[in-house]
Amino acid sequence: MKVKRINQIEEYLEQKQEASLEELKDYFDVSLNTIRRDINELTKAGKIKKVYGGVVYNKNTSTTTTYEVRNINRLAEKKRIGRYCSQYIEQHDIVYIDSGTTTHFILDELPSDIEFTLITNSLEVINKAVIFPNVNVMIIGETYKRSTKSFTGITDEQTITKFNINKAFMSATAFSINNGASNSDLLENRIKKEVCERANEVYLLIDSTKFGKSSLFTYCNLQGVNTIVTDSHVDSSYAEEVQKANKTLITV
Repeated sequence: MKVKRINQIEEYLEQKQEASLEELKDYFDVSLNTIRRDINELTKAGKIKKVYGGVVYNKNTSTTTTYEVRNINRLAEKKRIGRYCSQYIEQHDIVYIDSGTTTHFILDELPSDIEFTLITNSLEVINKAVIFPNVNVMIIGETYKRSTKSFTGITDEQTITKFNINKAFMSATAFSINNGASNSDLLENRIKKEVCERANEVYLLIDSTKFGKSSLFTYCNLQGVNTIVTDSHVDSSYAEEVQKANKTLITV
């Protein structure tokens, strides 16, 4: 319930821009101490700022751009990256496909009769996966987030910690050699981190503009990634660093 409530508080403040602690306590029907703890989590994530008696939504440090805007940026490169990775999905695999504006293109090149288990928190992936009659779709995440078209928030009891995942196809807001793959959403970060820990192979699907940058939360360092698939505009220095770490970088 905690992660779900924190996500709801963030969305509430995004709409209202500001609120008092008493208002939040009454609206979410919890104690003042509980609201204070939730506010502390959102403050650490840079989502809000504390003010006297309440909080305000932090526009300046919010790094989540709407899905529709991100989806049209470097669209051709994203399609090539996603479709290229479809070759890695094999019969009877257990696969995680992350939310994002690149990963869902994996499904565009799969044969219609392929049979595998798909785990995802992405609405875009779900919508594409339902046309495959032999794909078993498992959805994780408790609360739908419109800005990312994804479901966020998991409890300790959810089966994500028990899945045996063959291959995970991950997106990222940013990637650097030192900080690895990172994103800006606290609740999505937890899902990404646990998936990468459970997966036998991790594929990172990012366009070249994501390199050399860091976002708020790292979910997987370079050593935890097996293969990075990107576009041909990536700087050669990053390719060399990835290869030094004995990881595979593919440009398409």
